Amino acid sequence: MANVLDLKRRIRSVKNTRQITKAMKMVSAAKLRRAQERAVAARPYAQMMASVIRSLMRRIDIYNPKTGEVRHQLLMPREEKNVLLIVVSGDKGFAGAFNSNIIKAAQRFIATENGERGLNVDIETIGRKARDLFRRRYRAAQITRDAEAGDQKPAEELEGMSLDSELEEKPLVRKRGERSAAIEVTGDHPGMLEKLRFDAVAEIGQDIVDRYISGEIDAAYMVFNEFRSVISQRVVVERLVPLAEPPGEHEVAQAEEPSIEERERAGEAALSAGVSLQEPDTHEADEEAQKFGTADVDYIYEQPPEEMLRSLLPRFVATQLYRGMLESVASEHAARMTAMDSASNNASEMIDSLTLTMNRVRQAAITKEIIEIVSGAAAL
Repeated sequence: MANVLDLKRRIRSVKNTRQITKAMKMVSAAKLRRAQERAVAARPYAQMMASVIRSLMRRIDIYNPKTGEVRHQLLMPREEKNVLLIVVSGDKGFAGAFNSNIIKAAQRFIATENGERGLNVDIETIGRKARDLFRRRYRAAQITRDAEAGDQKPAEELEGMSLDSELEEKPLVRKRGERSAAIEVTGDHPGMLEKLRFDAVAEIGQDIVDRYISGEIDAAYMVFNEFRSVISQRVVVERLVPLAEPPGEHEVAQAEEPSIEERERAGEAALSAGVSLQEPDTHEADEEAQKFGTADVDYIYEQPPEEMLRSLLPRFVATQLYRGMLESVASEHAARMTAMDSASNNASEMIDSLTLTMNRVRQAAITKEIIEIVSGAAAL
């Protein structure tokens, strides 16, 4: 059995750990409030974008009456053979089962698409946790630079340009059918969630649209943690492209709800940190977004429908990506706050247990000394 000195050192160490976990809990609670405000503020914009596209689709034909071709390929689904999966995880740990739940959902989707349906799956990760795991598990895609793509530069602009700089401007491509494995990692974006910017997300959205139009992929899905409130969130796999009918509807391929115990634990952590458990009320903004474009008015558009769709649809895909990432960030802070609250409670219970053990050891030592003194006095 450990002596009193060892138990005191251990109690001191656990107390120091509890101070750290309490501080991390309060930091996560403060970040959660800001992340929740950003996620709620982005929802009306995403809904208004969907309303604009739905209003446009009601007033034009999907197919061009002159050529008979579809006005934009994102509006026309096709048979899925190659799918892209965007995995939105966290960059840091100490968030309980947040990252593991997202990775498990991604693995189930991959097993379904590749194992049961026999499809090829490309993986693109947002966050370091998913990147590290999928890099170890799957092979990276062999992507080369296309020498024929891009505009040709005049001779006077090529003078003084190094070969490396010329190659850097050529786009990265992987031709259809050139695969080294059925499941490949095509890219990663670590650190993006720390300072999330819409322009960076828009680049990813444009890349997804380009890959769909070129035929490299037939559909794109995103797995993320959908945030409604501290006690109401779930891990979902949602389809990004092709667009749902009507545009703006969320096509969820998989969803996993938290258990009752997890909700209760999150509620206790939120109440102790002063975070509201109520879902933010966006009813008025939702109604205003739904009213847009519903009037029976024949609008006259200045631009051709094809030009408007080329401008609106990639931005709509980027908006859906941005919304999912914002909600994932809020969910990560909520999970970290709950995990740190549980760690603080466990530390308090450990301190009480160690203190009780230390008192018993101390009492046993005192009793032993008294017995030795009495025995010595009796012997004299």
